[in-house]
Amino acid sequence: MHESGTSSRTGCKQLKVLVICTGNRARSQIGEGWLRHIGGDRLEVFSAGTEPKGVHPLAVKVMAEVGVDITGQTSDHVERYVADEFDLVLTVCDHAREQCPVFPKAKRTLHQAFLDPGDVPGDDDVMLAVFRQIRDEIGDFSRQLVGEL
Repeated sequence: MHESGTSSRTGCKQLKVLVICTGNRARSQIGEGWLRHIGGDRLEVFSAGTEPKGVHPLAVKVMAEVGVDITGQTSDHVERYVADEFDLVLTVCDHAREQCPVFPKAKRTLHQAFLDPGDVPGDDDVMLAVFRQIRDEIGDFSRQLVGEL
């Protein structure tokens, strides 16, 4: 079980957040990275998928372009976190919202769907452009969300 910690710098309780998409490959990984980066010591962030498939290399690449390192993140199954307490459970794709188990200990749930950049057909340049677009959309959403938490 993952316990919420306290920030050593502020002494405040960290808010515990779980970001979920189907494959835990791109959108939730990008969301986890942004929320960790923007939230700093205020947030303890995890991501998971209903059908985890590993972190997409282009997600790692586009996040590195903006100075956010997600190389240490893992692709986990959502069931790993069902019994945990969360301040927020965020789904970032419609399929995950429909397939996601109930999180009885979540204080709040939120849904904001984003296009799956891994599903867009095209060559490497097209894929990279779409990953950058989704990275930026999730970044904007994450900044707004952290401002509200």
